[in-house]
Amino acid sequence: MLQEIDLSKPLWVFGYGSLIWHPGFAVEEQAVARLTGYHRAFCMSSIHHRGTEASPGLVLALDAAEGGQCDGLAFRVVPGQEAETLAALRERELISSAYLEELVTLRLRDGRVVTALAYVVDRDHVQYCGALELEAQARIIARACGDRGPNCDYLYNTAEHLTELGLADPDLDWLAARVRALTASPRR
Repeated sequence: MLQEIDLSKPLWVFGYGSLIWHPGFAVEEQAVARLTGYHRAFCMSSIHHRGTEASPGLVLALDAAEGGQCDGLAFRVVPGQEAETLAALRERELISSAYLEELVTLRLRDGRVVTALAYVVDRDHVQYCGALELEAQARIIARACGDRGPNCDYLYNTAEHLTELGLADPDLDWLAARVRALTASPRR
């Protein structure tokens, strides 16, 4: 379901995965931000960008979690480019309807509170796979490839950018190390 977005106000977008390192739109301002009530997880099968229908990959999604929190980046869109940005985000993120478009409340590192657009996994969608153990995730990510490239590149880019921002994500760090080990080995 699409959110009704008031494009006469500043448009903020929450990046927790690939948006962190490839927003794909003009950014006026960016700030480290925290979203509560969700966590970042490889809980969505990717049949387009990082996998195929025959060999799905995994992508990150915001998954609802009581007491959860997710640190990422809040991006304020360049004024006058809100409609264009919203259309591009919908084309990119809603490709298979596995994400729900939500307006969420973020706390920026400087203390400001903003409402932002975020894409949250639909737990009722066939692509939701939130029960996978980390080892199973690593094995899928190590072999999958889609129209935007190898699934492992998506993982590595996200983990590296989170580290550069000082945003610890132990699961992503473990996955990156494990996938590197799996891809270095001739047998997976």
